[in-house]
Amino acid sequence: MKIINTYIISSEEVGMRFNAYCEGFIEEFPSKSGVKKAILKGKLRLNGRFSKGDVWMQKGDAITVVDLELKPPKVFKLVLEVLYEDAFMAVVNKPAGVTVSGNQFKTIVNCLPFNLEVSTEKDALPWPLPVHRLDNLTSGVLLIAKTRKARVVLGQLFEDKKIQKTYHALVMGRLEGVGIMDDDIEGKKSKTAFKSVEIVPSLQNDFLSLMELSPFTGRTHQIRIHLATLGFPILGDTLYAEKTLQHKGLFLVATKISFLHPILNDEICIEMPLPSKFKNRMQNEKTRWDRFHTQN
Repeated sequence: MKIINTYIISSEEVGMRFNAYCEGFIEEFPSKSGVKKAILKGKLRLNGRFSKGDVWMQKGDAITVVDLELKPPKVFKLVLEVLYEDAFMAVVNKPAGVTVSGNQFKTIVNCLPFNLEVSTEKDALPWPLPVHRLDNLTSGVLLIAKTRKARVVLGQLFEDKKIQKTYHALVMGRLEGVGIMDDDIEGKKSKTAFKSVEIVPSLQNDFLSLMELSPFTGRTHQIRIHLATLGFPILGDTLYAEKTLQHKGLFLVATKISFLHPILNDEICIEMPLPSKFKNRMQNEKTRWDRFHTQN
């Protein structure tokens, strides 16, 4: 554990609650949700101790920002495709079936030191860290911070919905045109835009539709739930589809991410092609359809 910064409460700030002060003055956690999580995890402490957010502060109280991630990860030697890297951040292609982080060895966090250089900047993180998550079964672009400031700024960009993400999914059924899916998820407002890219016939599903998807909110399994609710579950989604393709994985990939560079302020747009399994599945379905109807 390492203390990153300390803030001392002055007479002018007496009477503020711990969380309210942090939301307004702690630069390491510029968003309300970031402050709430940091207090719960002990990354923000009052007088060196864990504290509830609604505690009233007194003159001379010390708020410390603590880094809990000083224990180096056990390196998982999985080669990742690095789509972009500089001294402050990186973007990698996360494989399907690998968890971003968690209490296990085979995670993206543990394989980042094997794939990325540690920053030489003064505020370098001890090792690169993901800024957001992708579901275990989802593959595609994943944003990584290499410095403390980049991590803070990118986190704020996500909070302010200033990072645009694009996904592609292969869904069961004929879903045409463009539209918005906005069913609440667990009582929270959720919104995803969709656009039909290509439709192919399928003997098992009648049709498969390749969709481009842009989430405006970031609920857990949002795209999967929205498409299943609409009646077009993603191929390979054994959680939200009653009957689907087994043992081929989930046909959902994050293909594009756009944002302003956290330090250089340049416009960044990282895009990757569809995984080959998407094109192969669509071609195989069309070939089987054509062969069946030629023979009959």
